[in-house]
Amino acid sequence: MIIKNLFKEKKPVISFEIFPPKKEAELENIDETLRTLARLHPDFISVTFGAGGSGANNKTVELAKKIKENYGIEPLVHLTCISHSKEEIKKILGQMEEAKLKNVLALRGDVNPNVPIKDDFKYASELVSFIKEQGDFHVSGACYPEVHLEAESEVSDLRNLRKKVDAGAEHLVSQLFFDNDVFYDFLTKVRIAGIDTPVEAGIMPVTNKAQIKRMVTMCGASLPDKFERIMEKYGENKEALFDAGMVYAINQIVELISYGVDGIHIFTMNNPVVAGRICDGIKNLI
Repeated sequence: MIIKNLFKEKKPVISFEIFPPKKEAELENIDETLRTLARLHPDFISVTFGAGGSGANNKTVELAKKIKENYGIEPLVHLTCISHSKEEIKKILGQMEEAKLKNVLALRGDVNPNVPIKDDFKYASELVSFIKEQGDFHVSGACYPEVHLEAESEVSDLRNLRKKVDAGAEHLVSQLFFDNDVFYDFLTKVRIAGIDTPVEAGIMPVTNKAQIKRMVTMCGASLPDKFERIMEKYGENKEALFDAGMVYAINQIVELISYGVDGIHIFTMNNPVVAGRICDGIKNLI
């Protein structure tokens, strides 16, 4: 299934994100998560590549193949370029072809101080163009409702997003956000910029204080007052904060679906409990 075609058939498209386990002992956990997600019959599951190009590419393709063959769900394979040469990217695309995987999420990738940056690609738009030249691949891209941390301005960020779409990105997945109004405002600006590609809303169920701090630092997501109040009241109670974080994420999703967004992309963190709570919370809405 070509992911861009899903948006012609239904609305909203529902998808999840997982990452390749770093240790063999974690494989059982990922299978439990996948079994839980399969109950909801998601339209696709994306598989992350590994921060900074840490060598997780083979595991990414391997896990994506498993999702397709064992669970009958279409995978979206993340591919980052900042630390890879064109030849290395070609090799990974070759692995995908062998596994009959055609959907790619093209990303620049995060800078990892332990992994040298290479000169073949500077921007995700360049990776999109390169992938489209290599064969019959269907490319998705990322977008940032609150502006990429390295962007000069909101206008330049939208211009770069337009370059990515013009290069061949057929579907966009947003970075996480905690204020739906921010996403609605972003969608309006995206359409004014002439981008008519389907845009999925990225939702991260936040379940602990350390995770919140890490996410805000990494992606610059703002925290609305109602979220801050949850943190203030339940921040020192681990179980209560978990429950409150799950309820907050489910409420975000309910509102987004009611608004009529193209799709919802949920970051599961490979946690079967999180996946199960989300699935139970939205199973009658889609």
